[in-house]
Amino acid sequence: MKDGISGLGLAQTLAPAVVTANGNGTAVDLQGFNSATLVVNTGAIAGDGLYAVKLQESDTTTSGDFTDVGAGDLLGELPDALDANSVYKQGYKGTKRYVRAVITKTSGTSIAAGAVILRGHPYDAPVA
Repeated sequence: MKDGISGLGLAQTLAPAVVTANGNGTAVDLQGFNSATLVVNTGAIAGDGLYAVKLQESDTTTSGDFTDVGAGDLLGELPDALDANSVYKQGYKGTKRYVRAVITKTSGTSIAAGAVILRGHPYDAPVA
């Protein structure tokens, strides 16, 4: 069996929580890695909520410098509305140093959600 852990760096961008409003995730540094994948995990949705997640990128950690990742730098698609109790993934092939997830509320009361960035293809492995 192949080792699937030595080449991955994990970083939380949206802490698992009950989300009631729009929110920006924590910036994740991609330095030292050649790939990144956003993984979103959802739980219950209250009040017929409509929530979406997208990936943003930046060369700095300044919140105002982040912009939505262009379609040409994304692998796979995230849905327009998240479903309850689901897992989603989207790959990033851009060149910016930092990425983050952003959750957007369109309607409803709340959603339980969290997101991590899987950083892969490290320059130096194994990853601690």
